[in-house]
Amino acid sequence: MEKKRILFVSQEIYPFLAKTEISHNARKLPQGTQENGKEIRVFTPRFGSINERRHQLHEVIRLSGMNIIIDDNDHPLIIKVASIPAARLQVYFIDNDEFFKRKTNVTDDKGADFTDNDERSMFFCRGVLETVKKLGWKPDVIHCHGWMTSLMSLYIKKIYNKDPHFADTKVVYSIYDDKEGFESPWDERFHEKLKFDGFDEEVTNLVKTPTLDAITKAAVTFSDGVIQSSEVIQPELQKVYDDATCLKLNYLPEEHLTKGLSEFFDKVIEEGILIQ
Repeated sequence: MEKKRILFVSQEIYPFLAKTEISHNARKLPQGTQENGKEIRVFTPRFGSINERRHQLHEVIRLSGMNIIIDDNDHPLIIKVASIPAARLQVYFIDNDEFFKRKTNVTDDKGADFTDNDERSMFFCRGVLETVKKLGWKPDVIHCHGWMTSLMSLYIKKIYNKDPHFADTKVVYSIYDDKEGFESPWDERFHEKLKFDGFDEEVTNLVKTPTLDAITKAAVTFSDGVIQSSEVIQPELQKVYDDATCLKLNYLPEEHLTKGLSEFFDKVIEEGILIQ
């Protein structure tokens, strides 16, 4: 029987960045999923704070060279790769000088949100999907960690839904209690940028006021599964989780998470087959 393919997309991954709830999960869960008999790929942004020499990142020339248009501006896509030998994991990095070269990740050196975090999220999600296509690797499930991945379900369900490569792909979104880089709403023109990308009013109306709560709700609306990945999440996000109509996985302690997640992926895939 062919192995199920799970694409992990995370805002941050340990040890390339400091250990947080997100970066720890994004390091452990792909390894556990692989050990549970599934095929995996892992993608993350190549933030400027990542030490390329120490972690031995190198550019994958055959995957780089595409341009992604965001709000009528061309942005070159650079793909890099590195390994976590202890976990037998290879990690792909989405890079672009304008979006990811700066030395801090999602806030400036004074702690203020970067004003282009909306475009960085758009570029990252589209960059992942274009690279996966170029790899010729069809994911059964895309598992998203962190708000920078929140647009993935929108792209899969509304823009890439006619692409045979992603026709059967399901999206699972993890909700964390993490507001860093999203203390303020995104650019007020965000819905116009989505419209330029081809999104219809069903999507743009959800994010006319692009707060973290609104973006999370949009992500969950178009996801096939949602996970409460922090034991306690802020009330607004808890309401988004509670109101979700897709498949849900409640918070699991770490010792039960890998097995529970693998079973949840199977359930999401099976549900999709039944609906078809």
